[in-house]
Amino acid sequence: MKISIGNDHAGTQYKKSVVELLKQRSIEVINYGTNTEDSVDYPDFVHPVANDVENGKADFGIIICGSGNGANMTANKHQGVRSALCWSGEIAKLAREHNNANILSVPARFVSIHQTLDMVKIFLDTAFEGGRHQERINKIPVQN
Repeated sequence: MKISIGNDHAGTQYKKSVVELLKQRSIEVINYGTNTEDSVDYPDFVHPVANDVENGKADFGIIICGSGNGANMTANKHQGVRSALCWSGEIAKLAREHNNANILSVPARFVSIHQTLDMVKIFLDTAFEGGRHQERINKIPVQN
C-alpha cells in the first residue's frame, strides 16, 4: 500500500506521528510536507496528494490542516477524489464503508494526535461496502 500525505503548519506534528505509524505498518509514504511549523498555504501541499490519488500513484491520501476544511475543499476539487473530513473513528469508518473515501482530511486543531492515529487505522482497515453506495457515488461527479 502507498499513502500520499500533505499538511500545513497546523498539522506538522500530526503528520510526523502518522508517518511513523504508517512506516510501522510497512506502508510506503509519499510526504509532501510541510515539515516545519512556519506558516504555509495548505493548497500547495494538498493538490499534490490529490493528484497522486486521482492518478493512481497512491492508494489513499491523508491531508491535515487546522480545521480540515480548507484541505478537504481543495482535495475535492479533483474529480477522482472523495475526501472526507473526519473527527472520529466512526465517521472515518462510514466514510470508507459508504462513500469509498480515498482521502482522509484531519482537523488538527479539533482532534488529538491519538484520535488521529485511530482514525488513520480505521480508515485504512475499512473496506467499501459497494452495492447501493456505489450507485450514489456514481452520481457525485458533475454531469454537463
